[in-house]
Amino acid sequence: MVKKQLKNRVSTLLILVLVSTATFAQKIPQRKIKKLIEKSEILNEHFTGFVLFDQDQGKMIYEQNASKHFVPASNTKIYTFYTVLNMLGDSIPALKYVTKGDSLIFWGTGDPTLTYSTFKSTKVLDFLKKSEKKLYFASHNYKGNFYGYGWNYDDYLEDFQPELTAFPVDGNTAKVYKTEKGEVTVKPPFLQPYFKVDPNYIPENFLIHRDFYTNQFTYPTTIAKTGYLQEIPFKTSPELTISLLEEKINKEISLLNITLPQDFKIIYSEKTDDVLRKMMLVSDNFIAEQLLLVCSSTLSNDLSTKVIIDYSKTNFMKEFANDIVWVDGSGLSRYNLFTPNTSVALLKKISLTINDKERLHSLFPAGGVSGTLKRAYKTDADKPFVWAKTGTLTNVYNQSGYIITRKGKKLIYSLMNNNFTRTTEEIRDEIARIITKIHNDY
Repeated sequence: MVKKQLKNRVSTLLILVLVSTATFAQKIPQRKIKKLIEKSEILNEHFTGFVLFDQDQGKMIYEQNASKHFVPASNTKIYTFYTVLNMLGDSIPALKYVTKGDSLIFWGTGDPTLTYSTFKSTKVLDFLKKSEKKLYFASHNYKGNFYGYGWNYDDYLEDFQPELTAFPVDGNTAKVYKTEKGEVTVKPPFLQPYFKVDPNYIPENFLIHRDFYTNQFTYPTTIAKTGYLQEIPFKTSPELTISLLEEKINKEISLLNITLPQDFKIIYSEKTDDVLRKMMLVSDNFIAEQLLLVCSSTLSNDLSTKVIIDYSKTNFMKEFANDIVWVDGSGLSRYNLFTPNTSVALLKKISLTINDKERLHSLFPAGGVSGTLKRAYKTDADKPFVWAKTGTLTNVYNQSGYIITRKGKKLIYSLMNNNFTRTTEEIRDEIARIITKIHNDY
């Protein structure tokens, strides 16, 4: 009897030792991560925040300036992403409409996809083309400026900063080409007459120039390049929106100022995941901003960035709503302020909401494979191990996302860098070195 009890005690002790050893082996030593960060000369030159979280154990591994606020740049799109996950179904609502007698009246939802980028849906155009009724566009439901709060007006010629509208067409940008015959051509063609040669124009940064207040475009007498030249935002207006639509459907449309009645119907366009994927992988600012307006359209007919941000913070991010300053959908504004802690908390919520590893990873840039991380990382045996959103402005570079280590650990991280004077590439490469080492060693 005594021998049996002793044997049981030994077995129990052995099990405890094995469990303890296994548990210890599963942990990533905080001191090693701390050493990895502290020995980085590059990261120690500027303001850095880092959080590393063990998703399997639900425990924090390492924190540095975790509750300090950073300019997030395009890490802001993670917050937009989560709002869309909670508010939109599997397809994007593209147009609201009612029929009254011989008239069809329609309102925009902010849908960014109509004849933009690689999106192919023709549901909206087909719907308007096939209607036998008189078409009216009700254009006054966007409640905001043509730019987001805190945007840099000096960037009005940049293709990453189109104006915001209730009913975007062609991404609110013109694409300019030079044919082999030497002619400058424009898409959409409606804008062609607004492009003029200016013999006195000598380009510095932009081959094509636009007047800030109008759609007067100028280009030099001599252009050496053939093919694609430039993508440049145009000055939006309800009248221009109508003209662009009329050109596409070959039908007349009139403007109308009318309140949306309760018996409206909706036309849907692209798959929501496809639009989110485009936003996240290439960090498309236009899509991000317009998607917030689409979310706003599900609350009322008024499209407002501020309203939907306040709604999202109150309903989907209430546990850290008071710890963030969030003003736009894309991160173009430096008024946005997030912490590494809040971004990791949000990434945890995203992972739980999607609950599908393959889908989750497909919606984020993959290191060495896709999007803004394609050139930042090398794969491991041809497989990515990091999926994260980048965020880049002058003197700002951040990464927040997911890591799977060689031993199969699932980690979440946010590594934020502000106020550096080195090149962005140097900061990016240093982050890639650190994240790769974490993947390799643990």
